[in-house]
Amino acid sequence: MKISTKGRYGLMLLVDLALMESQTPISLKSIAERQGLSEHYLEQLIAPLRNVGLVRSVRGAYGGYVLNRPKSEITVKEIILTLEGPLQIVDAEIEDGLTQLWDQLENAILGVLDSLTLADLVEMRQRDNHEYMFYI
Repeated sequence: MKISTKGRYGLMLLVDLALMESQTPISLKSIAERQGLSEHYLEQLIAPLRNVGLVRSVRGAYGGYVLNRPKSEITVKEIILTLEGPLQIVDAEIEDGLTQLWDQLENAILGVLDSLTLADLVEMRQRDNHEYMFYI
């Protein structure tokens, strides 16, 4: 399984919002500049995150986005599954007699993703002391 740029950049977007730790809306333009990402691409990523209630938009001259829940209540699993869709280790059609192995791997990965929150990622980023970029 490979996490695409949708998942990676989506995590970067939400970590950036979580780092601000305020209810002051943050523009996608400012996030794009800080993270070195395309504002247009972030616009595509923010829609599904808003649709599932992870972020909310604030309109107006000083509008932007804020987290809709505390960062400690947003799991990495929620973010990845929202942006990437269901986790699939191997093609569903593969009948190689190893279904139990693939299921165990999938469950292990989902368990790790579910055990980490956005707050954990913020702490990791701060501990690693990356000034401008967050790498996953």
